[in-house]
Amino acid sequence: MKEVIQFCIALSDPSKDNSNKIIEQIIKNSLFTKRQIEIILKRRRLSDTQFDISRGAFYRQVGQCEAKFQALCYSWVLLKGLGVLREEDIDVINRLSEQISVIKDSDVFPEREEQVVSVIQQLLNRTCKL
Repeated sequence: MKEVIQFCIALSDPSKDNSNKIIEQIIKNSLFTKRQIEIILKRRRLSDTQFDISRGAFYRQVGQCEAKFQALCYSWVLLKGLGVLREEDIDVINRLSEQISVIKDSDVFPEREEQVVSVIQQLLNRTCKL
């Protein structure tokens, strides 16, 4: 929990154009590609991104996104139901998620960018350790 608070403090010094680099690092470690995240945001009306691909390719990727998203949700329910995901794990994940909202709407000093990504990795590594 102390690391989450330090993470919040690290975000309190805004600068220019670095939040996207942090988001990109998170996407690289997720189940989704950057394009899939863009599609999910567009389908949830959180972005107005235009795609330079055929309609067929777009809808094929929409299907892939939905399948991955559904599998992620089933996994979350399963791990929570089996007690693998504990309340303190969920609390850490929720707090990190809230900070991602802060990151996407602000900027982080370049020298803090690596520190922020490192804190995220450390917290998630500890949370996901079996």
